[in-house]
Amino acid sequence: MSLHDRLTEDLKLAMKARDQLRMDVIRMVKAAVMNKELELKKDLDDAEMSRVMTTMIKQRRESVEQFEKGNRAELAAKERQEITILESYLPQAISPEQLASIVDAAIQETGAHSLKEMGAVMKAVMVLVAGQTVDGKQISELVRAKLQ
Repeated sequence: MSLHDRLTEDLKLAMKARDQLRMDVIRMVKAAVMNKELELKKDLDDAEMSRVMTTMIKQRRESVEQFEKGNRAELAAKERQEITILESYLPQAISPEQLASIVDAAIQETGAHSLKEMGAVMKAVMVLVAGQTVDGKQISELVRAKLQ
């Protein structure tokens, strides 16, 4: 079952269960996907839909951070619930151990020794993790730590 079909089925189930939060999140995803399809003038495949959802998760994490700074715990909690729902549609994320070994391999492959070569290492890592769920910020921090 494609991701698009799964979203449609889950929306029907959420409507029947009267799960307002899940309905809202699925509708947001469908709207974001539709906007991206209009922008690109083509239907998105599962990998491209996953990238759209990854962007939505990143936006929500930034919102959580801002809400916590503004002492708005109830809004931060709602955003966290939305993140959980969005993550349920993404493939399993790479474990920190796997990510560390990928970064090590990229460093060896590029022959990097200093922070000046961080861009080349990041580029190599992103090629190795293409199509998988991974946080770019986490990769950047790991590469920086290993190159220092």
